[in-house]
Amino acid sequence: MVSAPPAVAIEFAAGRVTVAEFAGSAAAPAISAFASEPIARNALIPSLMGPNVAQPELVATALRTALDRAGLRSARRAALILPDSVARVSMLRFDEVPRNAADLDQLIRLQLKKGTPFPIEDAQLSFVPAHSDGNATIMAASIARREAIAEYEAVVASAGIHAGVVDLASFNVMNSLIGTGSVPSADWLLVCLTAEATTLAILRGDSLMFYRHRGNVDDEPLGSLVHQTAMYHEDRLGGSRFARIWLCGGAYAPGGAARVSAEISSKLDVPVEAVDFRKAATLRSRLDVTPDVLDALAASVGVLLRERRAA
Repeated sequence: MVSAPPAVAIEFAAGRVTVAEFAGSAAAPAISAFASEPIARNALIPSLMGPNVAQPELVATALRTALDRAGLRSARRAALILPDSVARVSMLRFDEVPRNAADLDQLIRLQLKKGTPFPIEDAQLSFVPAHSDGNATIMAASIARREAIAEYEAVVASAGIHAGVVDLASFNVMNSLIGTGSVPSADWLLVCLTAEATTLAILRGDSLMFYRHRGNVDDEPLGSLVHQTAMYHEDRLGGSRFARIWLCGGAYAPGGAARVSAEISSKLDVPVEAVDFRKAATLRSRLDVTPDVLDALAASVGVLLRERRAA
């Protein structure tokens, strides 16, 4: 028996935890409840290595408060969205993809083993086809420490909730945009900013062509990252001008969303748009729909849309 897709999403991020509930039909989904609760910056530190949930009690309290505010305290199952910094995403080329999933898992682990900074046996791996290159298949493989994932799952479990799905934030911001039906068939760029990192992704329609994640500690200015990404797009993907550019998390940028949007637009000669999922899912509650609210909900909408459409 196939279980119903989760109706609730929980997203952890440096500085906040967000909960959201989906309602309505598959054809007309809506966010029926939502709350975002701040977390002390030193309580949750997204990282590939080292502890992530530094103060579990504080994070668990913030989660319970958000669930109470949203009226979701009785939720028992949820999709769990984690910061991009928890995992490493690699684009791997396969001239021939093994038919057996276990064989493919083993092959990907072998390819990632050398560059993974922890024992591959301790890794939690997920992978999906990203795009085709001639007869080859490019897989997007995400790898994280099981111990780190377990830290987040333990916080969710402390609220009596089972994390039935675990995924990364930026992937689901992509899903929310694709769900609007507004993405072009040509190449487009997504820039996701968080308190601790920047993620850039190039998509061709709904196919992921390029993914790059950089922590702010790497001290690479956003303008430099955008320029390097545009050069890769031109040199390696045969691209020219992006059809559209979306920005999520502009509030995290020094000087705010307007300044960073203008900077990106001036470098790439394309207007920068804020992520807005409302063509894919409406908001039932009487929320003050600010850019911050749209940013906070984007990944939750993306994962709930994906799971509902896959059911």
